Amino acid sequence: MRGFVLLAACSGTVYGALVDAAGPLAPLALYSTPVLAVVATLLALFAPRCPAPRPPAAACAPRSRRPVRPASSPPWSSGDPSIFRTAMGADFDRLHPELRRRFSVGLAGGEACTGHGVMDRVWHGRGFVKPFLALGGTRNILVPRAGRNVPFMIENVPYADTFGRETVSFVRTFDLPGRSRRFDAQMVLSPKGDRVLDYLGTHQHLASDLHLRAEPDGSLLIRSGEHRFREGPVDVRVPELIGADAEVRESFDDSTGRFHIRVRVVNRHFGPLFGYEGSFRATYTDVRTRGVRPGLRPVREEARA
Repeated sequence: MRGFVLLAACSGTVYGALVDAAGPLAPLALYSTPVLAVVATLLALFAPRCPAPRPPAAACAPRSRRPVRPASSPPWSSGDPSIFRTAMGADFDRLHPELRRRFSVGLAGGEACTGHGVMDRVWHGRGFVKPFLALGGTRNILVPRAGRNVPFMIENVPYADTFGRETVSFVRTFDLPGRSRRFDAQMVLSPKGDRVLDYLGTHQHLASDLHLRAEPDGSLLIRSGEHRFREGPVDVRVPELIGADAEVRESFDDSTGRFHIRVRVVNRHFGPLFGYEGSFRATYTDVRTRGVRPGLRPVREEARA
């Protein structure tokens, strides 16, 4: 999730004239000054585009064959490695049992997870961040408004994307005053199976490496790694100056039966930018009968890992 705060963008009607002038060279400014980087990304994200081409069959990694689960085993047992279990290895078994179930959502197990709860606080950093959050909100990247006691829903649904990869949605809906806001991400396993790739927003122009770790108390710590911007032939690393590091901590409270989550997004030079914290209860459904609801998947899918 690194760098997405200052790389989000708004409607093409505002920047249409600039897009026509800059054309496909606009993203190259990512290696120039921070201001040019922001402008370049705004242009690139909303330039007219064609759907991303599907790679040749040889380029698509075949879906892995999962072990057959005995009838007596729960769908989230260790016999069905989710993308998160695969990335974490033996460390996955150190998580609280409820976290193990939630992060075992996958095609082999056949379960989807929906969480309903309340975010005690949705917050923003200094004033200069807010315009970029508003721009990013047009593509479901971050949340452009702050609030307290905000009703919240998260949808974790597994499916096979256009390129045959097992994908798990992380679609968060914040019921803020006036209108609901979404923060979308879709997660896949890296080709080496050692990390999770997080594609952000409705068009997956931004992608981050995610590193997952079990804490001594059984909670889960997720930290973002390298963040990349992709548009057409352009595939560049987001510079640290305009980037941001995301940290997610999730735990389970046995006394209340609720998951607790805290998210912080921080720029190393400008400080805290965005975050939220609260709790929710989870329910599980059979994805094979429920399917993937319309509007949950992104508009555009990115093949590059």
